[in-house]
Amino acid sequence: MEFLSIIKHAPIFAGIDENRLDSVLECLGAKTREYEKNRYILRSGDSVDSVGLVLSGAALIIQEDFWGNRNLLANLSAGQIFAEAFACSPGSVMNVSVVAQVDCAVLWLDVKRILTSCPNACAHHAAVSSNLLSELARKNLKLNEKLTHMGQRTTRGKLMSYLSAEAERHGAAEFDIPFSRQQLADYLSVERSAMSAELCRLRDDGILSFSRNHFRLLSRLD
Repeated sequence: MEFLSIIKHAPIFAGIDENRLDSVLECLGAKTREYEKNRYILRSGDSVDSVGLVLSGAALIIQEDFWGNRNLLANLSAGQIFAEAFACSPGSVMNVSVVAQVDCAVLWLDVKRILTSCPNACAHHAAVSSNLLSELARKNLKLNEKLTHMGQRTTRGKLMSYLSAEAERHGAAEFDIPFSRQQLADYLSVERSAMSAELCRLRDDGILSFSRNHFRLLSRLD
C-alpha cells in the first residue's frame, strides 16, 4: 500500500493492526487526492464532510481577510489531520483555508463513517473514533496555546511566549521551530520586519541565539 508507513503511524490510526488497515480504510470510504504547491485544498466558506490526512508534503491552515492579509494558524506535515472540527459539525462552513505549502497528497476519510456505528461492530472502527476525539482535544489545546502567545502585549512578549512553549515541548533549550520567518510572523500576527528586529534585540541582550529556524534559549534576563 502506498503511504503505508505514514498511515500506520498517523495518530488517527493509533492502535490499529497494520494487517487491518486496508479493511479499515475501505470501511471509512478513504480516497486519495494530490494537490500542487500553492493550490487551495479547502477554502473559507466551503462545507466539508470528510477529514483530511496529509500523506506527503506539507500544508498551511490560514485565515485571510478581504485584502488578502494572512494569519497563519498551523502548519501540517505528513501524518496530521485537518478539517475535523468542521466535518464533525453538520451544516458548518470553513472559516479558514488550507493551502498546499508544497506538492502534497491527502487521504480523505468520510466523517459520517467514523462517527456512526460500524455494521460489523469492529473494534478498529471504535479506535478511529476515539483517536479522532483525542485529536480534537489536542487541537483545542494548541489553539489555547496560540491565544496565550497572542495575548502578550508586545512583539517581544509574543516571541518569548512562543519560544518558551517550544522549549518546554522539546524538553530542551535548543530546538528547531516548524516556521519560516514569514510564517512565524503570520502565526504571531506581527510585522515580519518588526519581529526580525526584536529577535536581533533578544540576541543582543543575551536572551537567545538563532540561525534560521534553529533557536537556543539562554538564561540571562534583565
